[in-house]
Amino acid sequence: MNTREEGKIGEELAIAHLRKAGYEIVQNNWHLHHLEIDIVARHQGELVIIEVKLRHSDEFGDPESFVTRSKQKLLVRAANYYIEQQEIEAECRFDVIGILAKNGKYSVHHIVNAFSPIEH
Repeated sequence: MNTREEGKIGEELAIAHLRKAGYEIVQNNWHLHHLEIDIVARHQGELVIIEVKLRHSDEFGDPESFVTRSKQKLLVRAANYYIEQQEIEAECRFDVIGILAKNGKYSVHHIVNAFSPIEH
């Protein structure tokens, strides 16, 4: 299985988790030039930008810890373009979903409001 296929599985697992938790999925795999958003959702009146990280080992940290500060900055920039492009007027937050795949089993860890765009 290649990285793209694994990413697709991770996003499908994340979407299933989000729907079960009451999120409305607006879009996934949004791209604009080099900017990308894994999942755009709505939850309790907020627009939620969600980054998904799937890893096969937690030896070097949880999957969600791989959403680095530079990745956060790119997500904030992507969200700004998305909001402007879609003419959205809603509060926005950033969630991260880490998925650990071990021995054919997947564990999903959802961090709500994982970081703030104000920091960037």
